[in-house]
Order: sequence, then C-alpha cells, then structure tokens
Amino acid sequence: MIHTKRTRGLIAALAVALLGAGCASTAADRPFTPRQAAAPASATSGTTRPPSTETILVGPRTKVLVERPATTDARQAALLRAFTDIYAGMWKAVVTGDDSYLAMSVDPGGREAVDWVLGFKGLSVRGTARIYAMNVTAVMDGGAEVGACVDETRMRVLKSRGGTAVPTQPAWTRAAYLQAMVLAEGEDGVWRVKDFRHGKEGCAR
Repeated sequence: MIHTKRTRGLIAALAVALLGAGCASTAADRPFTPRQAAAPASATSGTTRPPSTETILVGPRTKVLVERPATTDARQAALLRAFTDIYAGMWKAVVTGDDSYLAMSVDPGGREAVDWVLGFKGLSVRGTARIYAMNVTAVMDGGAEVGACVDETRMRVLKSRGGTAVPTQPAWTRAAYLQAMVLAEGEDGVWRVKDFRHGKEGCAR
C-alpha cells in the first residue's frame, strides 16, 4: 500500500526504526523476507486454532479481506491485529475521510501515512483488497516487524467518491506485493506503526 518515495534505504529504514523501538541491530540488518516466525516460548504447545478469514469494511463499496493465521500467543495476535487495523484504517481515511488512523502511528511512519492518504486528495477507491501470508518476522524489546502479502488487484482508483475509475490505474492494482510494518509498543501497550517497507516480488498466487 505504501508506495511513497523512500527517504532512506530499506535496510537503513528498518535499522533506525527497530533501534528506535529498542531492538537489537543484528535483527534490524536482516532484509525483509516474509516467513513463518518461530513459535514463541509463551505459545501453548499442542493447542491450535483454525485459520480464519475476516472482512473489514472501509466504505460502502470497499473492503479488506484478511486471511488471519492461527495463533495461541496473545502478543502475536495483537501484532497481526495492529497490522490489519492500520492498513484498513488508512484506506478508510481515503474513502470516508476518517482520520482515526493517525492514532495508530508514530513518526516517521505517521508522517508517511499522512502523505500517502493526502496523495489520494480528490480521489477515492472501490473494490476488495486481500491480506494473506501474514507473519510476525521479528519481536524484541518494545519493537516488532509484521510482514504480509497484499493483493489490491481488485481495487480501482476513482476520480472522486462515487465517481468513475481513472483511465490509467496505478501499478499496485496489477500485482500483489510484500508489505511490512515496523511497530513500536507505546507505554499504553498499544502497537503503532513506526515505519513501512514493501517489495515487488514474492507474493504471486
């Protein structure tokens, strides 16, 4: 979803964000490659829940389908929920003008989120986005990274709310891509996005 001009390299962005959240630099230097994270020590051995599919409505004709992986770990569940809440919240801002997504971010991620939403000024979207292959790829003191595949090929940019589709649709409507969010845990226990990263390959279905 985030396709703004990067102010720093991908590796440097993750290093700064994770260190700012109190994470070790060895993890920050690792490139983003979504994978199944190792089961946390706090997970209940032998206890599983079936995967679920959730629909998040962000407007009358716009929704996000989430393929949410099963987890018995409360922290992992909170991180996955933060990812989808932030993602859907930003689309809701585009479609309805609701700015509650601002409470889900901290700078520099907050500034980037605002710039992204403002990039749709005078425009809107309709259709269905899909989030799948979600993974908590890193968790350390006060910081974490969540990665997922995002498919927005069934979405269309409109000239205005309720308007017709623009003649030339952006590249993100043509292929799924990797999206990662670096999250920071606030003193209130809420996970907020601190940085965004994305890649162009690895999510073909």
